[in-house]
Amino acid sequence: MSAFRTVLVANRGEIACRVIRTLKRLNIRSVAVYHHDDRAAPHVALADIAVPLQGAVPTAAYLDTAQIIAVCKAQNVDAVHPGYGFLSENAGFVAALNDAGIAFIGPDAESMHLMGDKIRSRDFARANGVPVAPSIEIGADATGLAEAAKALGYPLLIKASAGGGGKGMKVVRNAAELAEAASAARGEAQRYFGDGRIYAERLIERPRHIEVQVLGDGQGNVLHFGERECSLQRRYQKIVEEAPAPNLPENLRDAICEAGRRLAAAARYRNAGTVEFILAPDGAFYFLEMNTRLQVEHPVTEMVYGIDLVECQIRIAEDAGLPFAQADLHRQGHAIEVRLCAEEPERDFRPAIGKVGLLREPQGPGLRFDGGIREGQMITPAFDSMLAKVIAHGAHRNEAAMRLRQGLLDMALLGVSNNSDYLARILAHPEFLAGKLHTGFLVEQAESLQVPPLNAEALAIASAAAALGQADTRRLLLDVPEPHASIGFWRN
Repeated sequence: MSAFRTVLVANRGEIACRVIRTLKRLNIRSVAVYHHDDRAAPHVALADIAVPLQGAVPTAAYLDTAQIIAVCKAQNVDAVHPGYGFLSENAGFVAALNDAGIAFIGPDAESMHLMGDKIRSRDFARANGVPVAPSIEIGADATGLAEAAKALGYPLLIKASAGGGGKGMKVVRNAAELAEAASAARGEAQRYFGDGRIYAERLIERPRHIEVQVLGDGQGNVLHFGERECSLQRRYQKIVEEAPAPNLPENLRDAICEAGRRLAAAARYRNAGTVEFILAPDGAFYFLEMNTRLQVEHPVTEMVYGIDLVECQIRIAEDAGLPFAQADLHRQGHAIEVRLCAEEPERDFRPAIGKVGLLREPQGPGLRFDGGIREGQMITPAFDSMLAKVIAHGAHRNEAAMRLRQGLLDMALLGVSNNSDYLARILAHPEFLAGKLHTGFLVEQAESLQVPPLNAEALAIASAAAALGQADTRRLLLDVPEPHASIGFWRN
């Protein structure tokens, strides 16, 4: 029996639906909030109660702390789950909820202040023996920047202290680029995050992005749920995530996971969080940042550990403590997730809009579809382009990749351009199947991931198949090169 009777989900789209499903399973009354543009969205229909938010700008409505707290009071809400994005890492929102006597299903404001700031968290990591890449802070007047950068060594990566999602990030390969890049990064940081602080660290070429899922009780007791590989990124945005990370020696895996757990324990972290690392080609790893919230890619961890991380978040917020010990956690198989986005890969991934005319969710063994769209729904530029996530679990990595690709091919989403075929090509790429991953993979393999030109024979076959209704035209048109037989992947 839950101590929470009513929980408000301060979000929208697929994450709101995902949280509401766990609330329903736990027999907790769910309250959704929505802007007028979202009045027919799935999360509104799925919740027990749905309350409109006022405001001309859709995103601003979901960020309106006072309005959301007013809904909480009117609906006798015990706790708020923020999902990710929007208010999920807003310490002011957490403090306002606490003042109103409403629980926050996430970390406390102190943890957000400590770990949510990249400069502050890096100093904390260094003080607790967690490796950090060599770096320099860049003051407002950039005094001595050229000398400090020269001493650190090029190439450099400039970052926003309060940033994320690639905003405020600039690569600097020589001294001539430094001043302009620092100015541009500072401007982006101020514009997107209201905080112009920036720093630079030595750029690691062809790194892997490895992150560790943690849960803490706020008393220094922290568990880790293994690592996730998040190296496949486009413009610093993750596209494909998986657990466990492929081709990672066990001693290195253990060291990274323990570093993440140790850092969260030192911070007396409470609830779910993710400690992110950069892994250099030589095996050295460095603390990158900590996300004080649930991650978009949390389903792959859930599938390999057989847990519900949202339920764990709720139990911790209820002061029930950690539901198990580290020795109880055992990984089973492999899981891969892809982000289905409204975009046009053939046009440099330009964001797409349109009305969802047909949605056929993927079905099959080991498949999971976390969606927040419905047929007839308008997809607009008002929100992030991610429409859904498709996740597959298998006994081993190749099986998970096979199931996921097949699910993407079987899925139908008409009315709005999307990246499903592009994702399917990634999953069939020989270098991906071999686990040769790094953050520059998609740029390096851009040509091989393009749609091959159709010849006359392929067009004739596809047209005949479509006319006869005897084949999946998309599968024929995709024409992905067959992987090497030695990889053990399935054949078309």
